Parts: sequence; structure tokens; C-alpha cells
Amino acid sequence: MGTNGSTMLEPLRQGLPPLDPAAVSNAASCALPARFEAVREARQFTRRTLDQWEVGERFDDACLVVSELVTNALRHALPSDTPRPDDQGPPVRLHLMRWTERLVCAVRDPSHDSPVAGDSDDFSAESGRGLFLVDSFADSWGWHPLAGTLSGKVVWALFRLPPTPLAPPRD
Repeated sequence: MGTNGSTMLEPLRQGLPPLDPAAVSNAASCALPARFEAVREARQFTRRTLDQWEVGERFDDACLVVSELVTNALRHALPSDTPRPDDQGPPVRLHLMRWTERLVCAVRDPSHDSPVAGDSDDFSAESGRGLFLVDSFADSWGWHPLAGTLSGKVVWALFRLPPTPLAPPRD
């Protein structure tokens, strides 16, 4: 690949991935409590959902990426100094959306800070590694700030799905 770390991890800051929301064939979301058990809940939710959608080929990649995105979101949602108006509900929310040949996992958190990958030279560092995993396993990823009354941001990862074989024509 030969790209240096800083350019490789510039996420696409261009709003949502270039997909038509009207063409979504499946969508599911779940609110996650601001506790670290939420990572396990997010993984289970992703497994159940992808199972129903029969997205077997990218199953493990998507579960791994969801774990990392939720872990990062919780890191920003958990500090007690994060202002969190009560009317906003749970601070972290996971969205899964599927198009015919695309799967998008998006995680909302209350922090306005852009996702930053840690220093790539220090692989023993706990934080920052998650985005390298996201970058490695997803086909593309990015983030955008929330507009309107919602504060925070959404970080998303996109997976290409192999085309589903068409059913053989009936005589």
C-alpha cells in the first residue's frame, strides 16, 4: 500500500457516504448506554441484524469495526464533563444500514472532536489503534458533525457487499 499514516487515516469528512438514503433496503438502530458493556451489546445487536440480512461475507469485519467505533464513542460519551442535555436520550447510538451492495455502520456520540488516529508507531498504545482497525477492515470511513438540535458527531464505516446471485429465471 505504501501510504504514510497521516494521509491514509484522513477520514472522508463529507457528510454521509455517497449513498441514496431512499434506496436503503434495510435499516436498524439501537441506543447504547454510556457503559463499557455497551460494546458487547452493540456487537450482539450487529450479529443479530447482519444474520437477518444474510450479510455473511462481511460479518466479522463489520462486528470488529462496530466494536471499535462504539469503544471510541464511549470514550467520548463517558467523561462526566461532557455536557449532555437530558432530552437527548442515550449518548451513543448505533445505526446499521444496508443497500444492495453496501453496508454502512454509523455510530453517533456527543463529542464534537474529530476522530483522530493515534500515533501509528506505538502499537502498544491503547487509544488510537481502533481507527487503524476501522481503516483496515472497512472499505471507507468518515465522519460528520450533527446538525440542528443534536450535538455531537457521527462516525461511519462502509463495507462493499458481493452482489447477491439472482434467482434463476422461472420457466
